[in-house]
Amino acid sequence: MTPTSKLEAVNILLSSVGEAPVNSLSSGLVDAEMAETLLESTSRAVQSHGWHWNRELEVELLQDASGHVLLPGNTLLADVSNSETELDLIQRGLKFYNRKTHSFVVGKEVKANLTILLEFTDLPEAARRYITVRGARIFQDRVLGSRELHGFQEADEAVALADLRAAEAEAGDYSIFNNYDVYRVIDRVGGSYGVN
Repeated sequence: MTPTSKLEAVNILLSSVGEAPVNSLSSGLVDAEMAETLLESTSRAVQSHGWHWNRELEVELLQDASGHVLLPGNTLLADVSNSETELDLIQRGLKFYNRKTHSFVVGKEVKANLTILLEFTDLPEAARRYITVRGARIFQDRVLGSRELHGFQEADEAVALADLRAAEAEAGDYSIFNNYDVYRVIDRVGGSYGVN
């Protein structure tokens, strides 16, 4: 079995409103184009959250001749890495903005952590499935607006999200001990609390 293709995902969205499947993404049918647009929008929204599979850490970004640091075209979120503590940079469009100098001039190359937008076919299957199921619910809500179908699709969406989070936890090798709040609790030093 192969991972879900974009065409299959669009056809799932179409089936959620009782429409016949299409043979290609360039079918010219209005509903198919709406479904594809909604699928892409849903994918962008889900990927904006930032997952283990669409984050790039410590990416070295060079400055251009003007001293601006440009971000890759598929950047959803950029944050200066922890190693760049003296800089106060934020993302504005596809550039870093220097809040200390109130300009786009950074004046040096920087390392950043990026959340990037991936093509649908580059996503892990759990992400494809969640995006498709969520997109189908939204598509049905917008086209038909059936409360009964919404309830069924909402339950499917919750299962798909749980699967995506489980896959994320597995791939990310997350541990409660990598969390500062947990560390603070574990590292507490006992003391007397008003007891003599």
